[in-house]
Amino acid sequence: MAELKSRILALSKKHAPEMIALRRKLHQRPEIALQEFETQKIIAGKLRKVGCKVNTRIWKTAVVGLLTGKRGGKTIGIRSDMDALPVTEQTGYPFASKNAGRMHACGHDVHMATVWGAAKILSEIKNELPGSVKFIYQPSEEVHPGGAKSLIERGVLKRPDVSVMLGLHVDSTRKAGTIGVKDGPMMAQADDWTLEVVGRSGHGARPHETIDAVVVAASIVTALQNIASRQVNPLEPVVVSIGAINGGTATNIIADKVVLRGTARTLNPALTEKIPGMIEKIIAGVCNTYGARYILRYNRGYPVLFNSREINDIFRAVAVELFGRRSVVEIPQPSMGGEDFAYYAKEVPGAMIRLGVGNKKIGADKPWHHPAFKADERAIPFGAAILARAAIMAMG
Repeated sequence: MAELKSRILALSKKHAPEMIALRRKLHQRPEIALQEFETQKIIAGKLRKVGCKVNTRIWKTAVVGLLTGKRGGKTIGIRSDMDALPVTEQTGYPFASKNAGRMHACGHDVHMATVWGAAKILSEIKNELPGSVKFIYQPSEEVHPGGAKSLIERGVLKRPDVSVMLGLHVDSTRKAGTIGVKDGPMMAQADDWTLEVVGRSGHGARPHETIDAVVVAASIVTALQNIASRQVNPLEPVVVSIGAINGGTATNIIADKVVLRGTARTLNPALTEKIPGMIEKIIAGVCNTYGARYILRYNRGYPVLFNSREINDIFRAVAVELFGRRSVVEIPQPSMGGEDFAYYAKEVPGAMIRLGVGNKKIGADKPWHHPAFKADERAIPFGAAILARAAIMAMG
C-alpha cells in the first residue's frame, strides 16, 4: 500500500508538466458540443501514446480508450466531458482561446487533462493492475440531450463491461488540493420547456377587440411561481424559472404571440414526474381565462445525479491516503444544476466528485460559465493521482 501510494504520487508529480501542457493546448482550441473534431484527434493521439486501445467511431466525436491490465478483473470507467461553451474569453491567459466566441468556461479542458493524467499514471503500472480501465471522453455535456445517453445506447459500458463509473467536475468555490464529496442526490434533474402563447392582434387603442398575448404571458409567469410556493412541500427543492420572453413588434400593436422559455429542476424523481402536469395545468387555466391558445413543448433533461456512497467512500479513502484528511470536504447540500454523468450512475455504481480549483490570488474564483473562469492548475496532477488510485481500489 505504501509503495503504491509513493509510486502514484511520484508519477503524478513527474508527469504534471505534460498534463498542464495538454490542458493549455485544449484550452486554446475550444469546440462546442458535437464539433469537438480537433479535440477528438488530440485526445485519441494522447491515449494511444500511453498504450490504450482507442475507439473514435463509437459515436460522433467521442473517444474511448481501453487500458488492459490483468485479464479477468473488473473494468472501471472514468469519464471526462469534452465540449466548450459559446463564450468570449476574458481571462487574460497567455494560452487563451484562439477560437472566437468559444471558451472552456466550465473546466472541461481541466477534466480532459486530469483524466489523461490518470491514464498516464496507470499505464506505467499497467502490469500490476488487477483489472482494466476505460477512459470515456464524452462530447456534448453542455447541450441536451447530451452525449452520455447516446454513448450508453451504443454500448460504451459493454465489451468489456464496466463495473464502476468515476467522474469529477472542477469547482472554483473549493481550493485546489481538495475534493468535494456528496452522497446520494448531488445534482438535479434539469428539464426545459418552450411555451408559445397565441392571442389575437389589434390596435393598441382598442385592446377590448384583442387577446393580448403579452398580458396572458405575464399572468402565466406569475402563476407558475405558485408551484414552488403553494403546490410543493416547502422542504422539497424545486425551481421553475422563465429565462426568456419574446413577443410584440411595436408600442401601438397588441401582440398576438409571445414565446417563453423556461426550466424546471427537482431532486426527487417522483416530483419530477408531476412537474410537467403542474406547469401545463396552470398554463391551460390562464389561457382559458383570457381566451388564448397555447403550444407547450416540454423536454426532459438529465436525470437526478445520485452518487453511490460506496464509490464515494473509495474517493474519500484514496484522498486521505494520498493527501491527508484535509483534502476531503463534505458537500452539505446538492446543486440544482444538471449533469449527464447521471446516466452512467443509473447503469452502474458511480460517483462524481468536485475537484477544487479555486485560488483567489490568481483570479480562480469565478463561477462556471463566466468569461473569466480560471483554474489553479495544481489541481490537475492532484486529481489525476486520485482518479488513478480510486480506479485501482475500485477493482477490488
